Amino acid sequence: MAHELSSYRDQHFKGSRTEQERLLAQSCTLYVGNMSFYTTEEQLYELFGKCGDVKRIVMGLDKFKRTPCGFCFIEFYNRQDGEHAMAYINSTRLDDRIIRTDWDAGFVEGRQYGRGKNGGQVRDEYRTDFDSGRGGYGQIMQQKLQLGDFLT
Repeated sequence: MAHELSSYRDQHFKGSRTEQERLLAQSCTLYVGNMSFYTTEEQLYELFGKCGDVKRIVMGLDKFKRTPCGFCFIEFYNRQDGEHAMAYINSTRLDDRIIRTDWDAGFVEGRQYGRGKNGGQVRDEYRTDFDSGRGGYGQIMQQKLQLGDFLT
C-alpha cells in the first residue's frame, strides 16, 4: 500500500533535496492542511487514530497570536499507519472542510508556526473569499475592507 510522494517539498528544509527525499520515503509523519481553525487535537486523535497509533500531534499556530492556523503534523509510530491515513483520510471532510494529507520529512521545532507575514499561513493572506472556518476573509482582503470602511 506504499503511497507515492507528492511533488510538494518544504522550501525551508535544511538539507539537500536527496536527503529530503530519503526522509520523506521513510517518514512516519504527515502534514495535514486545509483544516478549520476550530479543529481540535481531540478530533484529530479520534480521526487519525482509526488508522493506527498516533504518537503525537503538533498543531500549526499563528506565530504572533499563538492560535490555530489551519494545519498540523501527525506523527505515527510506524510508516504503515501513516500510509493508511494517506489512503483513507486524505481528501475527506473534517469540520466541513476537505483536508489534505502529505508526507512530511519529520517535525522540527519551530515548524508549527505559520510563515505568513501576518503570522498565519501564506495562502490565507491572499485568499479573497470569505471562509468562516479559516477566520473570514484573507489578510489582504481584510485590510482592503478596513481601508474601504475608513474611506466611506
